[in-house]
Amino acid sequence: MSEEPIRLGVVGCGGFGLFALQHFTQVPGVELVGMSGTHREAAYATAQRFGIPDIVDVGEMVRRDDIDLVYIATPPFLHHEQAMMALDAGKHVICEKPLAMNLQQADEMLAAAKKHDVMMIANLMQRYNPLFDIMRRLVAEKVLGEPLHGYFENYANDEGLPAQHWFWDRAKSGGIFIEHGVHFFDLFEGWLGDGKMQAAQVCVRPGTSIEEQVHCTVRYGETALVNFYHGFNQPGRMDRQELRLLFERGDVTLHGWVPTKVDVHAVADEKGTRDLCELFPHARLDVTVPYSPKDRACHGRHKPLDVYQMFELQYGVGDDKMHRYGELLRAMMTDQLAWIRDRAHARTITEDNGYRSLAMAVEADRLAHC
Repeated sequence: MSEEPIRLGVVGCGGFGLFALQHFTQVPGVELVGMSGTHREAAYATAQRFGIPDIVDVGEMVRRDDIDLVYIATPPFLHHEQAMMALDAGKHVICEKPLAMNLQQADEMLAAAKKHDVMMIANLMQRYNPLFDIMRRLVAEKVLGEPLHGYFENYANDEGLPAQHWFWDRAKSGGIFIEHGVHFFDLFEGWLGDGKMQAAQVCVRPGTSIEEQVHCTVRYGETALVNFYHGFNQPGRMDRQELRLLFERGDVTLHGWVPTKVDVHAVADEKGTRDLCELFPHARLDVTVPYSPKDRACHGRHKPLDVYQMFELQYGVGDDKMHRYGELLRAMMTDQLAWIRDRAHARTITEDNGYRSLAMAVEADRLAHC
């Protein structure tokens, strides 16, 4: 298979499916050959876009000999059934998040993938963002000291989610933690290591059964507490997200659910300033306070510090979120294809990411409904 195109079949194709496929098919060696599992107007538009005349039954498509890889872009309650059909037919599978609705389903899916020696991943493409690696290095190299606290705040819009939408139906979506939160549980685990869920809450929109807000706290290591908030209640033009990590000598804020822009507020000595500028190349640095020799000494957490200046650093100003999103999708597909062709390739996202992020989301949902 190493020299042949990887032939792609897609299950479900709404608006996001079309967006994703336009990036997947830009990856050299990917050929879209089949579509199934949907009859919505958006799917027919996608078929026209790619010249695929027939939208066929899922089972029929995954059994085709000219399909190597199946991309599943349907609501979460369909992931297990559709993935199992593809896996049992010996096909590789990339599934939109979450991997499944619960861990029992996920166990069955990963067992089938192992049995048939194929791939079964969730599309947690955030790890392909260049900012993911920068933040990972920032934590690992302790450029600003130890991480102490963090948050992700998702003030999401619900204009495209009418009350009858499957998103609000827990039997179809799993709830906000499972349907949406997995991306961010995976991000913070990649930076801070294993986490333990401490508490979780849910708010129901008054007069309805709609769970519109969720919140949880996760402890990473001995000292880092991170809060995760998701609320789907804003007008579309006010949709916004913010992610922050607090360290001993400053804080780093990432903007957008696909982050492109970073703000750093910190104190540092000369080497610390240089290290940050190397992590964020071509960033804009504005000195807020320069400290004279007699004022450099200070303390934090009962530790002596030597600080040369306080400053603000801005990185990624003007970068386009949707363009970055496309880059992440292309990088994810490129990475997974490399593994299909050479099993020695070390993937950025593996089956473990989908499983572990789902496990965290399941535990948050359980605590929220205790």
